Amino acid sequence: MGNLEILFTMGAYMLVVIGIGLIYAKRANQSSDNYFIGGRSLGPWVAAMSAEASDMSGWLLMGLPGVAYWFGISDAFWTAIGLLAGTYINWRIIASRLHTYSIEANNSITIPDFLSNRYKEKKKIIMTISALFILVFFTVYAASCFVTVGKLFNTLFGFSYHTMMIAGAIFVIIYTFLGGFLAESVSDFMQAMVMVVALTVVLIAAVIKAGGIGVIIANLDQIPGFLSFFGIASPQVENGVQQLSESGAPLFNAAGTYGFLTILSTLSWGLGYFGVPQVLLRFMAIRKQEEIKTSRRIATVWCAISLFAAVTIGLVGRSLYPSIHLTKSTAESIFITLSTNLLPTVIAGLTMAGILAATISSSDSYLLIASSAISKNIYQGIFKKDASDKQVMRVSRLVLMVITLIGILIALDENSVIFTVVSFAWAGFGATFGPIMLFSLFWKRTTREGAIAGMLSGGFMVFFWNMVLKPIGGIFGIYELLPAFFFSCVVIIIVSLKTKAPSQEIQQEFDRVKANVIK
Repeated sequence: MGNLEILFTMGAYMLVVIGIGLIYAKRANQSSDNYFIGGRSLGPWVAAMSAEASDMSGWLLMGLPGVAYWFGISDAFWTAIGLLAGTYINWRIIASRLHTYSIEANNSITIPDFLSNRYKEKKKIIMTISALFILVFFTVYAASCFVTVGKLFNTLFGFSYHTMMIAGAIFVIIYTFLGGFLAESVSDFMQAMVMVVALTVVLIAAVIKAGGIGVIIANLDQIPGFLSFFGIASPQVENGVQQLSESGAPLFNAAGTYGFLTILSTLSWGLGYFGVPQVLLRFMAIRKQEEIKTSRRIATVWCAISLFAAVTIGLVGRSLYPSIHLTKSTAESIFITLSTNLLPTVIAGLTMAGILAATISSSDSYLLIASSAISKNIYQGIFKKDASDKQVMRVSRLVLMVITLIGILIALDENSVIFTVVSFAWAGFGATFGPIMLFSLFWKRTTREGAIAGMLSGGFMVFFWNMVLKPIGGIFGIYELLPAFFFSCVVIIIVSLKTKAPSQEIQQEFDRVKANVIK
């Protein structure tokens, strides 16, 4: 009966999400501007909360607690600190200037649009490169969301992982077809509220069940390196499965070290914020520059509460259920385990619906941005410049289906670790778009050639570092975002200084934007 009530609650919640899509469907389909950026009409609360929910998604409820459950506090804590700092700095220095500049640069409504218009391109090379990188990394991001849906239903009800993963992907396509950017922003606002409440309720219930903070610390302190900020727990595994003692207790090796370079590498997650389109688009879509300060405060507080709760849930989960998840992949279900075991059925159903809805609304955000990059920036921007809004949206929906299919193929491996999949896509966006976004907004001397070289070098370095250098280990074992980000910065500076300075028109536009930004 309990599982049926949870399923019913989740179904009711998703009907509300669909209702939001239907409400905004008519308005979204009036024009591509409304469909892709909501007509720049987001208020401060919706802008802030939808930015964070679309960014964090089910990764916050499953991926981050899973890391804390498996490795202990250090990896999850330093990641959370980097993300919190990145959230604040991004809203503090990027939001106002990008909002103003995107309007000044020919009313740009996508990230490729903005970068191309910023450098007054005639041959749309920046636009093409941007769109292709967005397509690649958002396809990976969407795959991580499909993995989350498959794991959720498999863990909760024993349903086939592959069947539910594909069903979730189909639902995402339908939902994205309906309402576009406005629908997913408003539903993301609702998701953000549900996520923070769910995290808080589950954390409180788990701490009470475990017997209080003192008991939890005493239990976890017995695991080598688990509560160390400068060490890391090392589960004793065989074929990926943690081994148990004769008494059934999980076995751990000696604690690993977590040195300065590793901490710096983990903190570098914060650099990704400068390049993730789903957050940058909210900066462009907010209705008034004056409201960004309010959005910044809302977003920072939400992140602080949510990240703290997510990390702590993983730790408390290991204390309460030390042997229930014996692989790195299944450890990401600890939030589900706590919710279904500790909360009343209806409330547990709502928290599970929160995971599902956050994941679906985030994946529709990723798919929408990726499809707009192809339909708006490549199809209309390059191949068919006289394409009508209806033609652009038709192509967008065709691309949506193709991306979803590729995402499904990537997500077929049910042992995929959500945290790992997301970290690669996050690094890709951070290194490809982060440096050029910063230089485009704050360095007038940046040239079109520098922008092209910086994006290519950052994006390809992510692949090279992850696939070639990282397996070597040692100093090369750091998170690929850090070296790729700084490599891109160096390339942008060198190439910009070696090429002809930007035209007077570009420099004057830069100065106008700078003068109009509210500090």
